[in-house]
Amino acid sequence: MPTVVLMDASLSMTRPVSLEGSEEFQRKNLAVHGLTMLFEHMAMNYRLEFTALVAFSSLWELMVPFTRDYNALQEALSNLEDFDKTCLELALQGVSTIMQQEWGSACPCQLVLVTDGALGIGRGSLRHSLATLKQRGEDKKFPLPFPFPCKLYIMCISNAEELQTTDAMDNLEQLLILSGGEGQIFTMEGPLCLKSVQAMFGKLIEQAYMPFHAVLRCGHLTSDVQVFPRPEPVMIDEEVDPVPKHVLTELEIVGFIEIADIASPPVLSRHLVLPIAVNKADEVGAGTTDEMEEDTSTNQMAGKSPNFCVLLHGSLKVEGMVALVQLGPDWYGMLYSQADSKKKSNLMMSLFEPGPEPLPWLGKVSQLGPISDAPENPYGEDDSKSPFPVQPKSKRSYAQNVTVWIKASGLQTDVQKILRNARKLPEKTQTFYKELNRLRKAALAFGFWELLKGVAELLERECTLLPDSAHPDAAFQLSHAAQQLKLASTGDSQYAAFEHNITPMLTDFSGGGGGSDRL
Repeated sequence: MPTVVLMDASLSMTRPVSLEGSEEFQRKNLAVHGLTMLFEHMAMNYRLEFTALVAFSSLWELMVPFTRDYNALQEALSNLEDFDKTCLELALQGVSTIMQQEWGSACPCQLVLVTDGALGIGRGSLRHSLATLKQRGEDKKFPLPFPFPCKLYIMCISNAEELQTTDAMDNLEQLLILSGGEGQIFTMEGPLCLKSVQAMFGKLIEQAYMPFHAVLRCGHLTSDVQVFPRPEPVMIDEEVDPVPKHVLTELEIVGFIEIADIASPPVLSRHLVLPIAVNKADEVGAGTTDEMEEDTSTNQMAGKSPNFCVLLHGSLKVEGMVALVQLGPDWYGMLYSQADSKKKSNLMMSLFEPGPEPLPWLGKVSQLGPISDAPENPYGEDDSKSPFPVQPKSKRSYAQNVTVWIKASGLQTDVQKILRNARKLPEKTQTFYKELNRLRKAALAFGFWELLKGVAELLERECTLLPDSAHPDAAFQLSHAAQQLKLASTGDSQYAAFEHNITPMLTDFSGGGGGSDRL
C-alpha cells in the first residue's frame, strides 16, 4: 500500500515556536522532525512501502517520486523551501494524478497530510473549496473522494485548542468525511515542542505503520514471519451486529492442494510473507532495500540455519501447490509462490472471505482431508480425474427461467421482443402478454419502476403509429397493457403484486379469435 506524504510549505509553516533552552524553531522544523521519525521507522520496519513526497503551497511539486530510499526522502525534507499561501485543493488534485499515473485506480494508498491548520484565505482556501462544493460542474469537481481507495491521516502542527478558535477543525473533519471517512486527524497535545510532535507521529506509526509479525506453523514446524502490508480487519455484513475479524498472529497450515484445483479464487487482499530471519540478514548485506523479493537463492544466502518458511516457499514453487492456512475461526487463506521475474519469486498469502466454505467448489474446508484417508485415490491412478468441484447433496433445478440483465443489451433485447409482438397483434396476443409479464415480474423483483413506466410509454407510442389497416383489437390491447404497466409502476400493492399477471383485454373483436386465449 503506497504512501504519499503531502507537506505544507506555505509561509504559515514558518511561524516561530519557542522552545525552552534552545534556539527558536519554526513549525516547519517540528513537521520535518516528525516526518524524519516516521521515515526512520519505515526504513527499519516497513521497508517494502513505496513512499512519495509532495510539497504544496499555492502550487504543488513532486519532491521525491515513489521510492523505498528513505535517505532520499529525508534529504528532500531538509532542502524544503518556503513558498506562499496554502491551496489544498490543487495539492489533492496533484496527489490524485500522481497515484493514478503510478498505480492506477485499484490500488489503495495512505495519504499523510502535514499542515499547521492554517488552510488559506479567500479563493483557493479549503474554506472556499468546501463552501462551493455544490456549485461546481463535472469538469471542476473537488478531488475528494479519490477514484482509488485512500486513508487520510491529517497531522496538525497545532494543538486542538488553537484549531478550535477558528473553523479549521470543522473544515478538516469535513475533508476527512469527503475522503471516505477512513483515517484520522492528529493534533499535538500540550505545548508545541519536539516531545509533542514525537508523541503525535508515534500515534500515527502505531495505527498505520506497525509491522504485522506472526508465527507460521505446520505440524511441529514453525517460522517467525512478517506479513506485508498489515492485514486489515474485515467486517461481516451479514451479521446483525458486525464485529471486525482480525487475522491471528498464529497462522496454522491445515493442508495442501494443487493449483489446478483451487484455480483463481476470489480474495479480499494479497500480502507478502517474509521470514524475519531473512530480514535480519538483509540488514547485513543479503539484499538492498529495493530487492526485497524472496527467492530460493536469496534465502540460501541469508540462512545459515534451517528456516521453515524458506522450505515451504521452495516446496510450493517446485510442486505447483498452494497451502491452505487458517487465519482465525472459520476464516481461511492460501499461501503460494508468485514469480516476479524469471529468477525472483515471492511467498504470497491471499485472504478469502470469512466463512467455513469460502470456495464453493472445494466444499467446507474443515471436511477436506488427506488422500490417504480416502477409500480410493480421488484423482485416479493416473491423475486422470479430480474430486473437485464438490457436487452438492441436493441437485439444484435450473428449469425455471429467471430473467437477469447483466448488460444493457440484454434488457434492450427483451424490450424489442415485446415491441415486435406488439406490431403483430392480435395474432401474437398470447406471446405478447407472455413476454410482457416476464419483463414485469423481473422489473418488480429489481424495484425497477422506471422500466415499467418506460415500456408503457413505448406501447402508447406504438398505438399511435398503428397503420389504418391494423386490426382494431391491436389498439385496445396496447392501451390496456400500457395502462396496467403504469399502474404497476406506482408500487401500489393492488397492481404491483408479483404473482399477478396482466391478461388480454376482452373485446368484441377478440371474442372467438385464436389470438385471444387468456394466460
